[in-house]
Amino acid sequence: MSKPRPPKSVRTKQQFVAVAKLKLAVAHPELVEFHDANSREPELLIELKSMKNAVPIPQHWCQRKRFLSGRREKEAYRLPDYIEATGVGQLRQAYLDQEQDLKMKQKMREKMRPKTVGCIDYQILYDAFFKNQKKEKMTQFGELYFDGKDEQKYTGTPFKLSSQLREALGIGETQTPPWADAMRTYGPPPAYTDLIAELNNS
Repeated sequence: MSKPRPPKSVRTKQQFVAVAKLKLAVAHPELVEFHDANSREPELLIELKSMKNAVPIPQHWCQRKRFLSGRREKEAYRLPDYIEATGVGQLRQAYLDQEQDLKMKQKMREKMRPKTVGCIDYQILYDAFFKNQKKEKMTQFGELYFDGKDEQKYTGTPFKLSSQLREALGIGETQTPPWADAMRTYGPPPAYTDLIAELNNS
């Protein structure tokens, strides 16, 4: 007599590999996520994820809410500092204040024959756009935009560890971080090339 067939839930679990076993079987266990074990070919999936220049799947695919659907109050747009320094905002505000005092017939006349409110020196505009202009931080390859990403700013100083972080890492006040020797050998990250002196002094 044949054995009774196990339930469908048991048979489904037998088809997939446990996450712990999958991490032991692949070369890059840090890339394994809990839903990778549900794949038909989990080892092939991890191999594809570990390939060079592979863009990871965005995390919002498994979320119930829609992407960028958060109701967050957006601040009013502000001109960059190098454009604000030219005084164009003051000229625009003066024009708006002057337009409020005009009557409808005068507004229509201004549209037909506009007058210049003021003029900005060419040298000021040249310096603003060719000397003082700052490049905005762009999204890198493979990064995903999310709500509030523009407002995230790093306030700390690289290579200067706080007392709480040193206590968590088990490093004394005079000891160097464990990654400092590797940075002296291979060089600092590309974003910290101007901090080589601080790294050598640490």
